Amino acid sequence: MMQVNPLHPLFAAELIGADLTAPPDDQLVRTVEDAMARYGVLAIRDAEISDEQQKDFSRAFGPLEIPSRVPGAARPVGKPQVTPEIFYAGNLDHDGEIIPYGSDPKSLAKGAERFHTDSSFHTMPTKWSLLHGVETPPSSAGGDTWFVDARAAYDDLSDAMKARIEPLVGLHDFWEGRKLAGFKAEITPEMRLIIPFPTVRHPLVRTMPYGRKTIYVGGHCFGIEGMGAEEGLALVEELYAHATQEEYVYRHQWRQWDLVIWDNRCTMHAATPLHSDDYRRDMRRTTINESGPETSA
Repeated sequence: MMQVNPLHPLFAAELIGADLTAPPDDQLVRTVEDAMARYGVLAIRDAEISDEQQKDFSRAFGPLEIPSRVPGAARPVGKPQVTPEIFYAGNLDHDGEIIPYGSDPKSLAKGAERFHTDSSFHTMPTKWSLLHGVETPPSSAGGDTWFVDARAAYDDLSDAMKARIEPLVGLHDFWEGRKLAGFKAEITPEMRLIIPFPTVRHPLVRTMPYGRKTIYVGGHCFGIEGMGAEEGLALVEELYAHATQEEYVYRHQWRQWDLVIWDNRCTMHAATPLHSDDYRRDMRRTTINESGPETSA
């Protein structure tokens, strides 16, 4: 018997009793889709599944976004080796050893510690992300993930602000987002060749398939089309500050085998670092698009 329990007054829920080891049936798909439309974030408990089962489950809701395997930009992976369709988000290297936090001065990992939406720097923004906690440290060690309900944040804007931002288009850029997150190194043309994401444009206000409107900003949004750089960034930061107020935030404390799904179209999320390098963290993410073929990021 599956049961959905709210985790926050505004959004976020957990799903108990789902079996993800078998191919997803119609009841499971409906339960997840209904919960995601209502809550935006869903933690499926006790999902002790393989990488292949995670991919099969994810594909029930949309085509996979495939991680880019760009030479020179490979990310560390632990043991066992993750499959090519899965993004790795842990603290383990190729040999399964812990990488000390902040040990690589060129690391881009801190970008994940600013609230963002996955892949908003792509021409096709993603639908959902599904992050699997294969190895998780104790909650006292940190490593939580924070989520924001950008629908509730939009609802609470003044009518004047809603009217102002309704027609606007945000500018999203991978590298500009890293700068906003505190990346100190100079961004060179060579770096942009290694991770070649151009600036893309997305509406500042999105309407979800079920009718609710949401602010679409996050860590990769750095300006507004048609505005000067300072004015555009100021508006983005004003909306970002509004949406990330405590009342809109759910803090997820990971349990081993949690599979947490979030809707990138209407939520933002931020990673928190571990307080110690004594703990292993093995997190594996599938990401899906709304439509189209399975496409490389």
